[in-house]
Amino acid sequence: MTADPSDRYDAHARERVVEEPPKRVDAPVRTPFERDRARVVHAASSRRLAAKTQVVGPQSDDFVRNRLTHSLEVAQVARDLSRALGSQPDIAETAALAHDLGHPPFGHNGERALAEVSEACGGFEGNAQTLRLLTRLEAKTFDGDRSVGLNLTRATLDACTKYPWARGEGLHPVKFGVYDDDRPVFDWLRAPGPHQPAPVHRQCLEAQVMDLADDVAYSVHDVEDGVVAGRLDLTRLDRAAVWDTTRAWYLPDAHDDDLDGALDALLAVDSWPGASYDGSRRHLAALKNLTSDLIGRFCGDVQQATFAAGDGPFVRFEADLVLPDRTLLEIAVLKGIAAHYVMQAADRMAVMERQREILTDLVALLCDRGPDALDRQYADDWRAAADDAARLRVVVDQVAALTDASAVARHTRLTGS
Repeated sequence: MTADPSDRYDAHARERVVEEPPKRVDAPVRTPFERDRARVVHAASSRRLAAKTQVVGPQSDDFVRNRLTHSLEVAQVARDLSRALGSQPDIAETAALAHDLGHPPFGHNGERALAEVSEACGGFEGNAQTLRLLTRLEAKTFDGDRSVGLNLTRATLDACTKYPWARGEGLHPVKFGVYDDDRPVFDWLRAPGPHQPAPVHRQCLEAQVMDLADDVAYSVHDVEDGVVAGRLDLTRLDRAAVWDTTRAWYLPDAHDDDLDGALDALLAVDSWPGASYDGSRRHLAALKNLTSDLIGRFCGDVQQATFAAGDGPFVRFEADLVLPDRTLLEIAVLKGIAAHYVMQAADRMAVMERQREILTDLVALLCDRGPDALDRQYADDWRAAADDAARLRVVVDQVAALTDASAVARHTRLTGS
């Protein structure tokens, strides 16, 4: 392993779709991957994440996480793990900062609504929308008259690709990472280099780090948010009900004995609470210590297992993360707890139904009214679209870019109600 992880990333990994001239000689010297990170941080899509739902709406409570704060936390986990492995931390951090850019209003609930109404143009998937934003919609660089988005390096774009396949091609029945009309840039970023081929359907190491950091962060933090919101009590868990939810949402083949063992291991963590949360500073501090301990536990176990499996180097396609079964089960248990007590709570279900109605209505209304009801950049895309499917994709791009509040406001304006 070299002292500088940047040495492991060759000219092919650093290449951009559009070659860029050197910066001014008096400008701060930055690596290509540091420039990538800055571009994502300064993107308008990143700012919009502050007003998009993570688990519950960002307007509902001052404490709960929104998509932006979640992304910042994922980025911190990804950077630390990447540095510990000896890969390039700027790449993993940028992928983490970008991983939710494609999420529409209302989180995964909104994603499901847009997936249903966009069948005629190839469906909707938040990760495919992220690639579309980074390489087309979030304009910074043009190639002639065509936007190439932020013009990130190949290695960074590949790290942002959580599902490196098109719809119906890959390892997941629903998830995919590229729409058909974005296939050229996807093929470019997955093009094999002289020393590092891109195996079909395989994530690069940096994407694996981002993916794990996302799982770790939201499994731990969603539970923390649920505790503080008074929706769950970590000292009183209905195992049978939680296991049913865990199987329905995450691990369909998990046995009760395995899930019981995973929860028992978590209960044995020193910082797991022994009393119900009361909102005091002492309990807030104890809860924060628990989240820190759990993140360290998961990342430490993965790091040890990965080092035990090979000598590296842990970059691009030269190695893979190794996730112990114990870690996967414990993360799934935490996700199941949050899903059972927070995401499928009765009061949330009614709100989520209304959210889906709003997005479905918006797509129909905008398709009917056309460019006059679209923001300028999407109106331009509409006029350039070749057919109804392409125009539907433009409308979906517009709706996906909205925040929770702006989706409601636009729906109110268009319906008059």
